[in-house]
Amino acid sequence: MEQHPVKRPESVPYIVFESELARQERHAKRLWIALVTAIATILAVVYIFIWYLNQYDFVSYDQDGEGVNIIGDMNGVDYGGPAIAYEGEEVPPVG
Repeated sequence: MEQHPVKRPESVPYIVFESELARQERHAKRLWIALVTAIATILAVVYIFIWYLNQYDFVSYDQDGEGVNIIGDMNGVDYGGPAIAYEGEEVPPVG
């Protein structure tokens, strides 16, 4: 089996090497800028989402002791009370 001699790579002029090195440095700088921008965007989205949820006025509710939720301030309005009574219990009066 014949062996082929190993060829040495041709030498590259120094100016070509420097220009390629400068191009790679610019590329790496752009990647860092893209990474920082992506992280800042994600943090901004999370912050805006949390801020938006805190602006929402959640409705509070209480229970009347019978397990019926009273939503908001009813001002004496009849909200219906429980619809059913368990076996052996009577339906409590509303109001």
